[in-house]
Amino acid sequence: MAGPFKPLPFSGAGRQRAVAQQPRVTYGGQAVIEGVMIRGREYYSLAVRQPNGRIYQHQERLSSAFTGRIRQIPVLRGVLVLVETLLLGIKALNRSAALASVDGSDGAREEIPGWLLAFTLIVSLSLGIGIFFILPLLVVRLIDPFIASDVVSNLIEGVIRLVILVLYIGGIGLMKDIRRVFAYHGAEHMAVHTYEAGLDLTVENVRKFDTPHPRCGTAFLLTVVLVSVIVFAFLGRPDLEWRILSRILLIPVVAALSYECIRFSGLHPTWVISRFIALPGLWLQRLTTRQPEDDQIEVAITAMGSAVAADTGVRYVSPFMDLDDEVHDEGANYEGANYEEAGTEETADDDEETRTENGFHDEEIGEKPKEEGTG
Repeated sequence: MAGPFKPLPFSGAGRQRAVAQQPRVTYGGQAVIEGVMIRGREYYSLAVRQPNGRIYQHQERLSSAFTGRIRQIPVLRGVLVLVETLLLGIKALNRSAALASVDGSDGAREEIPGWLLAFTLIVSLSLGIGIFFILPLLVVRLIDPFIASDVVSNLIEGVIRLVILVLYIGGIGLMKDIRRVFAYHGAEHMAVHTYEAGLDLTVENVRKFDTPHPRCGTAFLLTVVLVSVIVFAFLGRPDLEWRILSRILLIPVVAALSYECIRFSGLHPTWVISRFIALPGLWLQRLTTRQPEDDQIEVAITAMGSAVAADTGVRYVSPFMDLDDEVHDEGANYEGANYEEAGTEETADDDEETRTENGFHDEEIGEKPKEEGTG
């Protein structure tokens, strides 16, 4: 049964005390359409800027399949994280696309049906495997007669795979809409940096940090490519059909090993080998992140703050909320709420709040008036 909880102060010593009482949590996320998704220990949070300027906030409990003991088993947890990232990512993208296209009214928000999401995921995976794993094989096949060494042939395949990845990222980065997503990507990283540094989640503090982050999904993709070079280098040169099959079947293994590399680097950030592992991913993020505007940082702060608050067991009050606006809580039951105003260090008094089994859900947050000259 859920116990009483109070709003989490995201300023001063109050926030530090609340967070210190919780186990250490590694937060990550991704950019979505006009917003940011942050995954925490038990919840994920989604914040999207709508056309009317409001931030729509959604919090949801993660499936127990992705938060259980299997997540502590080396190698297997890498496969689990890969599956969760795909499912949660496409779910967040679907919801954000629906939210970013409406004006924040209470009208129906149409989302893609589940069967179409599944079809989209299958097509996306097939294209990804075809472009990044099968295509390099076909290219190498053309020059194989001129290569004597099996290892050299497989290494060339890996180099081609790396070139395709960089060209792909660079190419989509030329699109205006993708550049905006990349700016939200940068805002997400900067907000995570700010939280991990123990600073208050404010636009000013977030601006102190750079956009690359060592645990980024871009770094994971690059690590997958680099690990695949090593794994595939010693598989020889069987018939093309067997080479294709081996690449497909070993994708979970390569992904699992890549996750362990990223995780090791994150656990020991000061070690030389950790910096060596993280460096290529940080370089590549110069293509996948951009400096965000202040209003994009506000969205990232909302997503980050609400994710931390949900894991801490408290109600999040965004500093960018218009207090004159009504807050919509779907699926939650709050009694006797006495919320603090953003920017204070005081917590709510003795008023108790309870939450349902699903915990926090949806809120619409009014746009904070911008000062002249800000983004």
